[in-house]
Amino acid sequence: MRPVLLSGGSGTRLWPLSREAYPKQFLPLVGEQTMLQATWERVGPLSGQAPIVVANESHRFLVAEQLRQVGAPVPRILLEPVGRNTAPAIAVAAMQALADGDDPLLLVLPSDHVVANVDAFRAAVREASPAAAGGALVTFGIVPTMPETGFGYIEADGAANGVRHVKRFVEKPDSATAQRYLDAGGYYWNSGMFLFRASRVLEELARFRPDVVAACRSAFDSAKRDGDFVRLEADAFAACPSDSIDYAVMERTDAAMVLPVDIGWNDVGSWSALWDVTERDAQGNAHHGDVIAVDSRNSYAYATKLVALVGVDDLVVVDTDDAVLVARKDKVQQVKDVVAQLKAAQRTQVALHREVHRPWGSYDSVDVGDGFQVKRIKVKPGASLSLQSHAHRAEHWIVVRGVARVTRNDDVYDLRANESTYIPIGAKHRLENPGTQMLELIEVQSGAYLGEDDIVRYDDVYGRTGNGA
Repeated sequence: MRPVLLSGGSGTRLWPLSREAYPKQFLPLVGEQTMLQATWERVGPLSGQAPIVVANESHRFLVAEQLRQVGAPVPRILLEPVGRNTAPAIAVAAMQALADGDDPLLLVLPSDHVVANVDAFRAAVREASPAAAGGALVTFGIVPTMPETGFGYIEADGAANGVRHVKRFVEKPDSATAQRYLDAGGYYWNSGMFLFRASRVLEELARFRPDVVAACRSAFDSAKRDGDFVRLEADAFAACPSDSIDYAVMERTDAAMVLPVDIGWNDVGSWSALWDVTERDAQGNAHHGDVIAVDSRNSYAYATKLVALVGVDDLVVVDTDDAVLVARKDKVQQVKDVVAQLKAAQRTQVALHREVHRPWGSYDSVDVGDGFQVKRIKVKPGASLSLQSHAHRAEHWIVVRGVARVTRNDDVYDLRANESTYIPIGAKHRLENPGTQMLELIEVQSGAYLGEDDIVRYDDVYGRTGNGA
């Protein structure tokens, strides 16, 4: 069995905590582990195989670092230049599994779901394995607990226990139809989790969507291999039709089967859903961080600084360094409208947090004004930024902690705490951390233009060619 972790996402539904550059699977929303890490922890003991992760190109170092932190075997990370939904993602994952010299069962899981009952989940995977090994395309249907209108449903054929044939897939229903499904029984929420053999899913994809398979094959065969990263060829993958595995295969094939499961599943698709899966106090309030609630009920607060709730009911309050969300709990789906307005106005808050993570560390924009910007920069031990220059800005670096190795044109020198240097406009420069502790420094930029796209890279150990430090 080979785990396939789908790590896409646009970071819209849990804004402002999740952003395009840092969607919810990379956040510790429930417990101390991130959702990606918790997904691996669920499946690791079932397999022992290194996971295949399908991720956005811009998230590659986040994926690698977070899985390294929890001791996962070195993953094979397939990088999508653009998102194309689950059918192409699963197709390239199956191609990778076959290219690695085997034809395993693929356990395909979104990396941003909550599963409270891990033992029941693992038991369900073991129960579904014989059917998948025999050629079935198995999906896991969640036993419904309410007439939910936010999920698609799967109707199972017959009332027998265990894995059974799919009768039909049903779109998200209205509330009356959802109640009818709940009363009738035999209907299950579509979880988006699958188990099937790599060759079988490709065979069925080729049967129903040969155009998807052809485009994915071209992108995979022309991919550039960079260590554990597989960079799918951009033009070929962009030409691939965008389609879900449900529409492309599962709703058409006669090999679809479903195993109903009761595993404490939640897709955490909104702030109200996160309230559902978070421990609450006697007044129904759930919170993360430094929160005081007085005469308040059934509310959720996420705080990066002290947040006080007084006399409020059914609210969601999310405080981050650069944005605050206040919403009625029954209106949180409209957060996507806020994101749309931010995108239309080209606001940075749609994509980035104030603290931006890079493969070498991170930077935090502490202050910005006309002609200047101040950043707090952290560089990991042994890491380095690219050799670069700027056409419109100069930089002053002041070391706060650790050792900084500075390249400035032909000079290379070390700085320690309380020492500083100046990088003039146009100078080729590089910042490195040769030490064993985190390097922390303050960077003061000055100039007519301070955008992250004012950069020319001459050399980069991470193979980056885009904008940003």
